Amino acid sequence: MSVQMRLSAITLDCPDPLALAAFYQAATGLEPHPRSNAEFASLGGGDDGDGLSIGFQRVDGYRAPSWPGQDVPQQLHCCFRVADLEEAETRLLALGAGRPEQQPNESRWRVLTDPAGHPFC
Repeated sequence: MSVQMRLSAITLDCPDPLALAAFYQAATGLEPHPRSNAEFASLGGGDDGDGLSIGFQRVDGYRAPSWPGQDVPQQLHCCFRVADLEEAETRLLALGAGRPEQQPNESRWRVLTDPAGHPFC
């Protein structure tokens, strides 16, 4: 019999968990966990703890990924679906996302970076 696992959380390293959680809350509408603090914050998970949550943990000396370069590898990136790519990009840039110059397939997705430098599509 194999052990079944279900993904419950994705956690990102960052210099300021509350600030990064606020960015992703504004971008996704996910609710913050009530015990989020300056060391670790999270969003989502559902009232019963059954949903997927996004976590943000403070790391001393944090260095942002250098996408598309590999001086500091990205290690992970999240992909999100949106109804209108142009509208979503405009909204996310207004929230504080960055837009790297290199865009591998602009007609299908956009690579942006969150305020801590993590690339996401």
